[in-house]
Amino acid sequence: MYWFIALFDEETEAKVKEIWRELKEQGLSYYIDEVKDGRPHITLASYEHLDKEEYIRKIDALYDGAEKIEITLNTVSSFLNYGTIFFAPTVTEKLLSLHSAHHHHFEDFNGSANSLYFPGQWIPHCTVANQLKPDDLAQVFQYCFKEVKPIVGKIEAVALIELKEEDEDGMDAPVIYTKHLN
Repeated sequence: MYWFIALFDEETEAKVKEIWRELKEQGLSYYIDEVKDGRPHITLASYEHLDKEEYIRKIDALYDGAEKIEITLNTVSSFLNYGTIFFAPTVTEKLLSLHSAHHHHFEDFNGSANSLYFPGQWIPHCTVANQLKPDDLAQVFQYCFKEVKPIVGKIEAVALIELKEEDEDGMDAPVIYTKHLN
């Protein structure tokens, strides 16, 4: 399994990680521990199988010269029946354009792609907590509502990550390629 993600600037990443830590300290969510070396991100695409070398060549071709994108995480929401709380960014033309251009450029890989990330079906989000029981979901939502201010930052890079291992202790899904934006 592979994910293609948008990564934030250091300050934005640090703010989201601090929220993850605070939720762990309060015993509300252990998302910070679920992915070894996990980084806050917005998933742009997901694939069951991938020719990594070809995909990386296409990343370089599409993202050479691509510019950083301003982002504001200012909405707290949840997916129905998933026990997930996330921050949703303001959906700007630049964010939608990045996503759409990516899927157009990589349409040859759609055979193993997760359709939830296709244009017109994508819900851009940065996960705050997941696998929550209903009571914990409500508490995490209340925490975010009371304690979290909008987070303004930038998407500074895109990256390909690969699921290496998944067990009861979490998953190992390291970044295998990063492309920094201008």
